[in-house]
Formats: sequence, C-alpha cells, structure tokens
Amino acid sequence: MKFAFFPGCVSRGGCPELYPAAKKVCAQLGIELDELQDRGATCTGAGVLQEKNQFLGDVLNARTFAIAEGLGLPIMVICSTCQGVMSQANKRLKTDPDYLAKVNEQLREEGLEYKGTASPRHLLWVMVEDIGIDNLKTYVRRPLTGLRLAPFYGCYIVRPSDDLEFKLYPNREDSLERVMEALGAEPVDFPGKTRCCGFPLLTINEKNSVQMVANHTMSAKQLGADALVTPCPLCHLNLDGYQPSAMKQTQQDINIPIIHLPQLVGLAMGFDPKELGLSRHIISTKKVLSKIQVAA
Repeated sequence: MKFAFFPGCVSRGGCPELYPAAKKVCAQLGIELDELQDRGATCTGAGVLQEKNQFLGDVLNARTFAIAEGLGLPIMVICSTCQGVMSQANKRLKTDPDYLAKVNEQLREEGLEYKGTASPRHLLWVMVEDIGIDNLKTYVRRPLTGLRLAPFYGCYIVRPSDDLEFKLYPNREDSLERVMEALGAEPVDFPGKTRCCGFPLLTINEKNSVQMVANHTMSAKQLGADALVTPCPLCHLNLDGYQPSAMKQTQQDINIPIIHLPQLVGLAMGFDPKELGLSRHIISTKKVLSKIQVAA
C-alpha cells in the first residue's frame, strides 16, 4: 500500500512530535510513503488563505493534486485541516469544468495539469477503510485496556460532510471511536467532540479561544476521560498549548493530556513513548503512560 504523503505544516513545525510518530506507525502498518512536500507541494492555505483569496488557495491545492497524479498515487494526510481544505477545493474543481480549466491555466507554467482524479484521505480513514479494524487489532502489542479516551475530531474532518463524502463512507462519522476500541481503550463520548477547538479565534479573540479550550477539556475530564485524542495538529496546539492559560482563566485544575492519533496507535503497537514524542507535550502524559503500564 503506497500513498503520496502530505504531512502538512504543523506536523513539521508546531507539533514536531506528530511527524515521526506517523512515519513509525505507517511503516509498521506496511504503508509506503512518497512525500509530496519533498516534491515541492505547498501549504493548503489552512482555510485562512481561502477567506482572502479562494482561487489562489484552489490553485495551490490543484498543484498538489497534479503532482500526486503524476506519481500515480492517492494522497494521504495526517492533518484534519489539510483534509478539510483539500476536500473542499477538490469538490469545487471536480464539479465545475470551467473553473478547473481556469485553475489549470495557472499550473501550465510548471507543466502541470490536474485531471480531477485525486481523493485526499486522512490516516484515520486509511486505518478504518484500507487496513480495516479487525486487521488493526493484530498490530496491538500493548493493549490500552482501562484507558478512557475522549475523541476530539474538531471541525475540518467532519464538515461539510458532503465534501468529505460521509454519505459514501458513513463509518467516518465514528472512525476515531472505532480505532480507540480496536486498541483496547474505552471511548468517552462528550458534547464537544465535533466542535471547534478555538484555534481560528486565537489571534483575534484569545480570551474566547482559551475559554473554548477550558470548556472542552473540563467537559472531558468531568466525564472521566484520562486524555483527549485528536487527528488534528491544530486542535492539539490549542488544547494542549493553551490549557495552562485555560486553567488560569477559569481557576480550574484541568491537566488532561492531549494525544495525537498516531501517538496513540504507536503506544498500542508497543513503541517507546519517547520515540513518539510524548515527552514534548505541554500537559504531561505521564499519568496516561503509567495507567497503560499498570494495565500491562
């Protein structure tokens, strides 16, 4: 199984622990990766660029799609924001031939053309749809028995559901819970799991953004979760990095770890926590690791 791999910006910058964890997990699962950013692919625009100039954002994504088409490979991402932005751009390009032609005019200078065959997919979906839940269970060496985990999807990997093909793949709606159960953990349902983490507000209204962090993390903790698990690096940045501010702002002792999806899978596979970057987090993951070791 081989993919044109688009790791995105944050996994190589703000959350550098995510990239090596994802690479280790993919290698263990037999997923071969050809990195698109090594071939000149650029940022998706993260939805921010699109608010100012949608056409430019779509050109950038069409360029990435064209590079992947040239490799003859499907695209895999590890960032929910990349997934959402790419899916929305792809929908516009595939459903409007005139618009696609206009975008391809911009790509012609580099000898590129997007033919409309790309279908970017998150590692989470690849594990559920390609690897398969039953097969995923066979890779578990350190079952996460006794661990109660709150799924945090965030925004871009759940809506708009039409662009993300939820009708075609209904299992995507609870894919994170399915993976948790396959690893031996118990999912903890909570109201905030598909809501915004607050990251987009951070630079314009930090107080409200931090309050959103407090609401999500406190809700999960009060429901008995040991940690939140997210497939989105930007959600991790906000929920982990701004949790100390959330505790100060609300005068609440929260301290609930935020774990990246590949880190969680890597733990269940038996990888050393240090290899997965679990010591790099703002909120300590020691209690989670201790609970796994006790269960083991």
